[in-house]
Amino acid sequence: MSDEQPRKKVRLTGPDDTASTSLPEFDPVAAQLEQEKNAGITVFASQAAGFGGLVKKRYTDFLVNEISTSGTVYHLDELTGPAIKAVKKVEKEAEAEEKEAQAAEKEKAPEAPKPEPVAVTEAPKQDNAETAIKERMEEALASIVPADMDILKNIFGEKTTSDICNLYAKSIARPERKTRDHGSLQSEVIGDKQMRTDAHINVRRIFNGRVDTMTNDDNTIAIKIAAAANNHPNARALPGSKGKNNRPKGKVGWDELGGEHLHFTLYKENKDTMEVLYWIASQLKLHVKNFQFAGTKDRRGVTVQRVSAYRIAADRLQGVNPTLRQARLGGFKYMPQGLDLGDLYGNEFTITLRECTFPGQQGDAAAQVELAKKIVGDAVSQFQERGFINYYGLQRFGTFAISTDTIGRKMLRGDLESAVEDILSFSPEALAAADNPDQASTKISHDDIARAEALHIWKTTKKSGAALDKLPRRFQAENALIRHLGWVDRKSGDLLRAKDWQGALQNIPRNLRLMYVHAYQSLVWNTVAGRRYELYGNKVVAGDLVLVHEHKDKEAYKQEDEETIDDAGEIIVRPAAHDTATSLEDKFERARALTPEEAASGKYTIFDLVLPLPGFDVMYPSNELGAFYAEYMGSEVGGKLNPRDMRRKWKDVSLSGSYRKLMAKPQGLDWEVKPYFQDDEQLIQTDLDKLIAKAKEEGNADALGGAEALLGSDKSLEKSLDDKTQEDTKMADGTEEQQKLAVIIKMQLGSSQYATMALRELTKGGVTAFRPDFQGGRLS
Repeated sequence: MSDEQPRKKVRLTGPDDTASTSLPEFDPVAAQLEQEKNAGITVFASQAAGFGGLVKKRYTDFLVNEISTSGTVYHLDELTGPAIKAVKKVEKEAEAEEKEAQAAEKEKAPEAPKPEPVAVTEAPKQDNAETAIKERMEEALASIVPADMDILKNIFGEKTTSDICNLYAKSIARPERKTRDHGSLQSEVIGDKQMRTDAHINVRRIFNGRVDTMTNDDNTIAIKIAAAANNHPNARALPGSKGKNNRPKGKVGWDELGGEHLHFTLYKENKDTMEVLYWIASQLKLHVKNFQFAGTKDRRGVTVQRVSAYRIAADRLQGVNPTLRQARLGGFKYMPQGLDLGDLYGNEFTITLRECTFPGQQGDAAAQVELAKKIVGDAVSQFQERGFINYYGLQRFGTFAISTDTIGRKMLRGDLESAVEDILSFSPEALAAADNPDQASTKISHDDIARAEALHIWKTTKKSGAALDKLPRRFQAENALIRHLGWVDRKSGDLLRAKDWQGALQNIPRNLRLMYVHAYQSLVWNTVAGRRYELYGNKVVAGDLVLVHEHKDKEAYKQEDEETIDDAGEIIVRPAAHDTATSLEDKFERARALTPEEAASGKYTIFDLVLPLPGFDVMYPSNELGAFYAEYMGSEVGGKLNPRDMRRKWKDVSLSGSYRKLMAKPQGLDWEVKPYFQDDEQLIQTDLDKLIAKAKEEGNADALGGAEALLGSDKSLEKSLDDKTQEDTKMADGTEEQQKLAVIIKMQLGSSQYATMALRELTKGGVTAFRPDFQGGRLS
C-alpha cells in the first residue's frame, strides 16, 4: 500500500546555469524564509543549534494520526470492527423473529376459500393505455393547489416549476418505471441559502416526498424522482439489512446497533480528506454531506482520522474498500452522536526528515551519527522545555502569488473589485505553458494550466460558459465568481451582474469565503506574536491576557456580567445555534488583562497567555503590545485598518475576533537519528504496513488475505532498512553508496497547532519542504 514509485532525486538548488530556463535559480531555503517573513513568522523561542533536512520528500515520511478528545490515538488496526458484528447479530435476531411470526400467522389463519374462476379479458389497446396515463398525469397536476404553484414559481421560475410538476405527474402516471427512467432536472443558480432551504422543504411537502432535491456545489439544485423506498413513508427495513425483513428503519432499529451514526477510521495516502469522501459518496449514491469529521488532514502524507456517517450500514461502507486507491476504511462502530469540526484533541505526528545536515559535520559515518545525536538531543531538550511560538503556518496564506491575506485585507477595506480581480489572477508562466507546452521553463500541473486558460478566456471575452468549461472543478472560488459575474439576460444578452462584486464574493462557499479574512487575522496575529516575544521573551508582564475560564481559581476579581454577543462574527468562535446545545455566551471565550501583582506572582506562565485575533468583541493587551496592534494594522502593509473598528455592514467581513495561545508545547516527544543509503527507502511503517505485518506474524490468513487484497496494484511492502543486505547498499559500479542521515520525530500537538511551525523551531528553519515536480504557475 505504501510503496511509492521511485522518483528522481529532488533538485534543491535549482537547475544548472546551462539549462534552458527563463526563471532565476531556485533557492528553497531563501524562498521559504521570504514566505515566512511575509507571513509574519520571524522569531524563535530558543537559541539551540539547528540542522538542515528535507520534509515530505516521500509522502510516507509524514504520518498523522488523529487524537480524540479523550486522548485516544486513532490507528487503522482492523478492517472490520464491532459494527459489522452488530449488524449480523441484529439481522439474525430479526430473521428469527420474522420466521416465528410467519409460523404463528400460518397456524392461526383459516383455510382460504378456493378462488372463483375469473373470465380472461383482452389487454387494453395501446391507445387506451396512453389515454389512461394522460388522465393520471392531468389528475396529478390538478392536485397541486395554486398557492403551492406560486411558491414554486417564486423559487424556481416559471419554466423550471413547469418541468418539476411534469416530472412529478409522469412518476404518478408511470409508477412502474425506475427512478432513472424518469430523468432529472437542474435549477438555475440560487445564491440565497434561505431560498435553497425553502426549496428543499416545499418540494418535499408539495409532492409528498416523491421528488428529491439536492444542492450542487455551484448552488444549483438537482431534482429527480425519489427512490422507490422513499416514495412510501411506511416502508421499513432494518438498517444495513438491504430490505431482507420488515424491522423498523427508524431510531429504535438503529439504537439496537448502537446509534444512528456509523463511526469509522479513514486511512489515506497522498489524498485530501474530501477527495476520498466524495468518492465514497459517489459509490454509495449519497450526498457527501452525510459524512462528518473533526478536522481535515494534509494531502501529502499518510493520515488516519475518524469519520461519521448518518444512517449508513457498516457492510455498505466496507464494500467500498476494494474500489479505493490509496485509502482504506476500518474500525466501524455505531454511535449515538456524529462528529463535528473540532471534536478532537489534536494529532500525533511521526515525521521523517531526510538528507539531514549538521553544523561541523565531518569525519567517518559513525562520527557523523554521534554528532547528529548530540545536536538533535540538545535541540529536542530545549524544544520540549521552551515550546514554540504558536504561529499560523504558511498553508494558511495560500500557494498563489497573491496570498489569501492580501485578498482578505481588501475585503475588509471594502475594495471588493480588487479582491475579485486578485482571486481571478493567474501566472503568466502558466498561460505561456498552455500556449507553448514544449517551451515551458518549469513543470506546471495540468490543472494550473487549465485554470490560467479559463481565467484568460473570461478576462478577454467575458464568456462564462467557455471559461467554466475549461476551469477544473476544484477551483471553487473562481467557479463561483465567474458564474455570478457572467450571468446573462436571455432577452438582451447583457451581463446583469458584471459589477456586482459583493454578490460575486457572496457566491463563494462560506467556509472558503471566510478563509480570506481569517488569513488577514492570522497575519496580524503572527506579526504581533513575534513582536511580543522580542519585547518580553518568556516573561509574564502586566497587561498580558489570559482566558477567564481557564483561571477562575486564580482570579482576584469579580467577573462582570457577560455582554450580549453579536452572532454575525467569527464562525469558529460563535457557532450557529443549531450547531450546539450551549449558549453563545458560554461558547465564546473571554479574556482579561493581568495586574502587575498577578504578573509577578508566579501563578502564570507564558503558556497561559493568549493574543487576540483582531475583531470588534475582543480585548487587546493593556501593555505596549496593545499599541502595536494599532500601529501595525494602521500601516500600509497592515491595510490601514483600525483594530477597534472591525464592524462592517457585510456580516461575513464583520469580525468579532477570537483568542489564540501565544505558545505551544509538544507532548509525547520522541526522536531517532537513522542512517540510510537509498533515497527511496521507507524508514517508518504506516498503519497498513503494521496491520499486514501483524497478520503475517500471527498467521492470520483471513486478516492477511483481506488486507493484501485491498492493496490492489500497490503490490507488497517496500523493504525496510532492517531487511536490507550489504548488497543493497552497493551502486552499479560496485562502490559503496554514501551514507545519509534521517531524523525521525514523533510528537503530539493540539488541534490548532501547526507541525510545520514546530519543525521550524526545532531545526531553526533548517528544514525545507519537498518541492513538487509541478510547482510552476503558483508562487512567483
